[in-house]
Amino acid sequence: MGCQDDRLVNKICDLYDRISKLESLKPSENVDTLFKELVSTCIPPNPNVDVTKMCEKVQEIRANLIKICGEAEGYLENHFSSILTSFNDNPLHHLDVFPYYTNYLKLSKLEFDLLTQHLNCSLPKTVAFVGSGPLPLTSIVLARFHLKDTTFHNFDVDPSANSLASRLVSSDPDLSQRMFFHTTDIMDVTERLKDFDVVFLAALVGMDKADKVKVIEHLQKHMAPGAVLMLRSAHGPRAFLYPIVEPRDLKGFEVLSIYHPTDEVINSVVVSRKFGSVADSGNANNNDVHQIEQAGLSCMFMPCNCSKIHAIMNKKKNMIEEFSAIEEQFS
Repeated sequence: MGCQDDRLVNKICDLYDRISKLESLKPSENVDTLFKELVSTCIPPNPNVDVTKMCEKVQEIRANLIKICGEAEGYLENHFSSILTSFNDNPLHHLDVFPYYTNYLKLSKLEFDLLTQHLNCSLPKTVAFVGSGPLPLTSIVLARFHLKDTTFHNFDVDPSANSLASRLVSSDPDLSQRMFFHTTDIMDVTERLKDFDVVFLAALVGMDKADKVKVIEHLQKHMAPGAVLMLRSAHGPRAFLYPIVEPRDLKGFEVLSIYHPTDEVINSVVVSRKFGSVADSGNANNNDVHQIEQAGLSCMFMPCNCSKIHAIMNKKKNMIEEFSAIEEQFS
């Protein structure tokens, strides 16, 4: 790394040291200030920062920081979900009290645009969101503004999170009929996964590589052939905040698109589709599909030929990762 990158990493490590000494990660003036500084430090895109190539000490700090960020995010969502449910009228009319609500609006719109392009502009009838938490804003935003006839099934292992989340939508005459909450470990859900056209996997489900891959493998085994898997990932310095999902992690899926936001939206998004069968993948044109094998894993990458997707992302000032660049990673 260059000296500028060293200074960036040193600042992140210093913030980690200060955050790790906090007595509590629950929302407070000190906690909020430190995490805002951490996020603002990690947000500027920096192609020279590759966390996977950093020294073992930095890798350990990153792993710990992701867990700390996940815990703090849980407290933050609990805090604001409780505030929202205290409103006497429909809590969904007050979602803008959550400080990052605008980010969810932007990210959900981008995910919707990508998803509908890859579904040939058809809309899914059933969606699952894995790791929905106490403030399931992705599901709520998609259901309210984009997928107005779609049924959403939200899965979370925490019963208190589901209790808060269900209270949020209980007074809404529309979403209360289309949004359901299931308290269970997704690794225990098998046959039911075949019911969903699209599965969203939250960024903090599987906070280290091994656990993330286990969840993806489970979804691949039980999702319906042809169903779409939407994953949250991270790129550059933002990978100090969230885990990275790489194409090689998606064995059994066709990777359709990867994009990296350059604005205040932190998460990258990976769009993939479960292969229907060996015969289906064999029918693809060799000029359009590149099969790459590494470490015993096979992944297939379908180049994005949809100009509308590129137009959407460029308009939103997002950077599309071309599949030729992905291929170079493995060459």
